Amino acid sequence: MHELRIGTRGSQLALWQANTVAARLAAAGAPPCRVVVIKTTGDQLQERPLSEVGGKRLFVKEIEDALLRNDVDLAVHSSKDMPAVLPDGLSIAGTLPREDPHDAVILPASVRLKADTTHAGSVRLQPDLVAVLGTTPRIGTGSVRRVAQLLNVFPEAHFENVRGNVDTRLRKLEEGQFDALVLASAGLRRLGFGARISFTLPASVCVPAPGQGIVAIETRADDTRTREFIAAIDDPDAAAALCAERTLVEALGGGCQTPIGGLATLVDDATLELVGAVASLDGGRIIRAAASANRANAYDLGLRVGQELMAKGAGDILSEVRAQ
Repeated sequence: MHELRIGTRGSQLALWQANTVAARLAAAGAPPCRVVVIKTTGDQLQERPLSEVGGKRLFVKEIEDALLRNDVDLAVHSSKDMPAVLPDGLSIAGTLPREDPHDAVILPASVRLKADTTHAGSVRLQPDLVAVLGTTPRIGTGSVRRVAQLLNVFPEAHFENVRGNVDTRLRKLEEGQFDALVLASAGLRRLGFGARISFTLPASVCVPAPGQGIVAIETRADDTRTREFIAAIDDPDAAAALCAERTLVEALGGGCQTPIGGLATLVDDATLELVGAVASLDGGRIIRAAASANRANAYDLGLRVGQELMAKGAGDILSEVRAQ
């Protein structure tokens, strides 16, 4: 193999991810990498909410098609954008180490928040944010999962869709289009915007999207040579967490744009704890479940938590969401 062709979107974050994978592969002795930018349907529909145009899978479909055609050798994704069930012939070959998986609240630069922080560096949502923004803030986020969970805390808030690069979203915030943004902490930190994070939301308030903060590397399942190179840079902790979280989504029959949260965390060298949540779109009902297992049993852990959520009524909520 003279080179490895990496398929990716052309956004700031996507290019950071692809170039980071390329650098790690080079350091591990793999052939040189060439980044191939592929414009996806999701990139072309910037003005409409993802829930209206088909969900986050629109950010990976064209890249997966190129992988199946052998136009690229590997694809690099934000794993939260990937469907729970991959196309036949494709599989995840590796992951990068996970960045902070939590959701982050960004306030205008002029707002200085005084709040008591917990040992994890997160700030309790009440009363701090309510005191700063009031009970009816305009919050910019395009995620139905975030809206569904935050409505439980802010039942009178106005949630408005916001898309585009981080620069664009921050500009809209500073122009006064929103009182706050809620974005993934991982993307902000990876692009050097960590200082703009006012605070992160603990999972007790908003369970992150399954796979949030994990970069996944996808290949053709039968491409053993490429998979050998990727195995050399795979992070086992992130891989186990991703397996548990993706299995949770699969057990719920959910897609990328449904109000499902899932976060797997290593509590020691061998034990993985998984928290799952399903919320109604109006925030009135939030069903949670949690369990722990050996890291080697990540798949079974995801299945167990998913089944517990279904037993508690998550299926009814998800059926209502799909109907809407």
